[in-house]
Amino acid sequence: MADITIRKRSRTEAVVTQRKFFKKTARGKVIKVLRERYLRDDVVCGIHSCKLCASEQDTVLPSSGSLEHPTFPSGHFVLPDTNVFLSQVSIFLEIPFIVVQPPMILLQTVMEEVRHVSLPLYNRLKALVKADDKKIWVFYNEYRSETAIIREEGESPNDRNDRGIRKATAWYNTHLSLARPPVRGQSKVPLPVIVLLTEDVANRQKAEKEGLSCMSVRKYVEGLKNPSQLLDLLSASGSDSLEPTAAAAARQALYPDYLPMATLLAGVKSGELHQGHFNANQYNYLEGSVPVSAFDRPVLLVGREHMNRAVQGDVVAVEVFDEKDWKAPGDEVVDQEATLKNDDAEDSEDEGENDELQTERKVRQAETAKPAASSKQPTGRVVGIIKRNWRSYVCHIDSTSLTSTNPTSLSQQTVFATPVSRLLPRIRLRTRQAPALIGQKILVTIDRWERTSRYPEGHFVRALGKVQSKEAEQESLLLEFDVPYRPFGKAILDCLPVEGDSWVVPPKSATDPKWRDREDLRDLIICSIDPPGCQDIDDALHARRLSNGNIEAGVHIADVSHFVHPDTPMDHEAAARGTTVYLVDKRIDMLPALLGTNLCSLRPHVERLAFSVIWELSPEAEIVNVRFTKSVIASKSAFTYEEAQIRKDDPKLADDLTESIRLLNHLARKLKAGRMAAGALNLASPEVKIHLDSSESSDPVDVEQKELRETNSLVEEFMLLANISVARKIQETFPQTAVLRRHLPPPRTNFEKLQDILKKRMGMALDVSSSGALAASLDMCVDPREPAFNTLVRIMATRCMLSAEYFCSGSVARDTFGHYGLASTIYTHFTSPIRRYADVLAHRQLAAVIGYTPLHASLHSKSHVERVLEVVNKRHRMAQMASRASVEFYVGLALKARSEKGTVIEDAFVIRTFRNGLGVFVSRLGIEGLVTFKREIQFDADNYTITFPADGRDVTIAVFDKVKVLVEVEQDKNTQRGRVVMTLAHPVDSRAL
Repeated sequence: MADITIRKRSRTEAVVTQRKFFKKTARGKVIKVLRERYLRDDVVCGIHSCKLCASEQDTVLPSSGSLEHPTFPSGHFVLPDTNVFLSQVSIFLEIPFIVVQPPMILLQTVMEEVRHVSLPLYNRLKALVKADDKKIWVFYNEYRSETAIIREEGESPNDRNDRGIRKATAWYNTHLSLARPPVRGQSKVPLPVIVLLTEDVANRQKAEKEGLSCMSVRKYVEGLKNPSQLLDLLSASGSDSLEPTAAAAARQALYPDYLPMATLLAGVKSGELHQGHFNANQYNYLEGSVPVSAFDRPVLLVGREHMNRAVQGDVVAVEVFDEKDWKAPGDEVVDQEATLKNDDAEDSEDEGENDELQTERKVRQAETAKPAASSKQPTGRVVGIIKRNWRSYVCHIDSTSLTSTNPTSLSQQTVFATPVSRLLPRIRLRTRQAPALIGQKILVTIDRWERTSRYPEGHFVRALGKVQSKEAEQESLLLEFDVPYRPFGKAILDCLPVEGDSWVVPPKSATDPKWRDREDLRDLIICSIDPPGCQDIDDALHARRLSNGNIEAGVHIADVSHFVHPDTPMDHEAAARGTTVYLVDKRIDMLPALLGTNLCSLRPHVERLAFSVIWELSPEAEIVNVRFTKSVIASKSAFTYEEAQIRKDDPKLADDLTESIRLLNHLARKLKAGRMAAGALNLASPEVKIHLDSSESSDPVDVEQKELRETNSLVEEFMLLANISVARKIQETFPQTAVLRRHLPPPRTNFEKLQDILKKRMGMALDVSSSGALAASLDMCVDPREPAFNTLVRIMATRCMLSAEYFCSGSVARDTFGHYGLASTIYTHFTSPIRRYADVLAHRQLAAVIGYTPLHASLHSKSHVERVLEVVNKRHRMAQMASRASVEFYVGLALKARSEKGTVIEDAFVIRTFRNGLGVFVSRLGIEGLVTFKREIQFDADNYTITFPADGRDVTIAVFDKVKVLVEVEQDKNTQRGRVVMTLAHPVDSRAL
């Protein structure tokens, strides 16, 4: 028998390994918590060929470190502390860190501190560690006996962490010297240096006193060969020399100070302050709003001072003024670029009687002069930022802000970067590359916004490419809407079936696990109906008559959950991406192409795994029963909507497949009639189809409105029926964690403007008391002279709605489950798991309901489901905006090509009137535009009209009027950015105005 030695731990060791603290429970009881920390002496250093660390782990750090830095000729490793990642994130995450990528030691203390401060940054840091091309070693210093420390009495958590980081740095230096002792008779070989990178001056001074090699990131970069480009990547917050004038300290504050965070949170809790997301006004940069739960209408913010440095998407705290000080939203277009074109980037804080002050004064006077109390809404000011939404933004350099345009000049200049989004302010940045960046799309990150500065300050991250080149435009679009587009990594691809393309459904066998509890539906007449060119075929359908006179109808969905297992790298990546993003000429997949367009895609004449929902329906489409089953299918054909429509309408065809489509269409009509009778809305959105020159060139040649056929509705009705049926089933079994989707009823105040316009301009009433009443009144909004009028009203009504969202069933009240637009009491997404992660979760829950597989523990956790769906909701919104932006870009390219051949004049509807312009909608192109007038015109805000003299007579234009507009694509001379510009062509040529 082996000898066992029992060692008693000393008191001094117990102090290090035990952590004691007191915790207050929800009921107010104070309990003592004692946590044990097990220390080891075998936590390896990660340096290759280390004699002291005998380990089977793959070490990633080269034995000599990096030899590229002139300051450290014997080699070095970098060891960053926490504030380096928090303040200089771009140099680590946005691009490869320095060209030579020095080997990095990442401490456990740093990882945990980053996680505590910013979970998104922590997730990006984890991705950085896993990247195949990075030499980064995570050292668990809190569990190594020589580097573990405890917090001393009176020591702050930050000081304790800094001390732990310095101790780990010292241990590495000692460890290297012990691992490489001098050899007798040989000269001593210099050892590599562990370089502690920190932006904390106090930490740096303490490290130097302890004999450690320590420097700031800026000093480290300055010591490299040719550092000029890399210096541009450094955050402004890490610079000690950013202020442009010596009199900076004496500058007058332009904005009020923010209240302390504790005061903000206490004010929100007490109801004195209100919390919400800041939304900038796309028509007037001096106006913003914050939707808050306490008011039906958003809180209006008028003027730069009241917006107080808030940026689009920031979570802010607002103070609401007394009702007597409430104002109405502006009715004038105020363009930031035109108003601020003469500002000096080097001294943007100097406020004289400039254009902006005059414009702001004019806006405030206009707000005060408005008499209509009904149009006023809660008005207030931002008193603090609860959470910043700052990230990297796609911008252009404003050429007029350069002090030198010499392309060979390496002098540092302060310039303006103009974001692509009109919702964002211009950003000041210092760069040595300004002349070379003119005409380029670039990525810029905001670092800070001081109260003495009119503009936020940021730093250059990287160039994306030449303006209007397809590659640069496409990448900038993905970055602008935060779409993850990196290639799938090795760990994710390793989750795919090892057979690759040759994977097939095995022959039917009672012993094969793939056939376990699966129905064999390969003999059914199943087909798919999709848009042209669809490769990721999620769904297929069938219908057949039963002997009892009823009809069997089935929806068969790709069984993605068979391939994507919970808590795997592929599952984590799909959850992070949330959805597939469809651009005009490209698709950013949620899942690797092997699954999305091959193994999961329900392609014709190929056996595929599916998850089927099969109903028995009466001839009137009433559900007799429904069942859910895993299955194997073999689709008989893949139709486009047009092909299926032609086949259905061809009287000469009477084969089983055609009869199945006709039967499905018969049922779909009944289902739709039932939904409409229940109060479902038939809304509209501007959808256009871009015709490309070829799949290789992807040059747009024309734009047309999408044509919707009866077969579009056929597919839609059965997908809706499947989603509703699945929602009911999973909610019954998992009432606390079912993944559902809801569409809340919009506040009635959202429709007030549209109701007023319809009443005054067309004499029509819009009843918004319920979805059914709204649907009925929308059907009555018909203009016999203009067939497109009803579609226009439906588009405008859609914009008054709230967005649908995914939610966890246990997180909201049962009476808020409903889907307003569909008039359904419950709903989910089940039918597109190849392209939506929420559907994958619904598949897993349904599989557990029918007893096919047990539910993974994560889907029993309400908090986990909430976190996942928060990400999915964000990704879904961003994907929609990216798709729309892609269409707009290609519409612009098509217009540019057409305008080169001749004048482009299109019919348009007036959808909004301003004091100095018109908002118009060009239905054929699916785009909105702004027609502005520089001359004074008569503006009637109450009747939504403008009047101006033309050809000796007064011409009046009102909302809903049909006009003709001249559409051009103009290149901004400062930013080289192309943009669609519209001018009125009829009833009057506005170029004269």
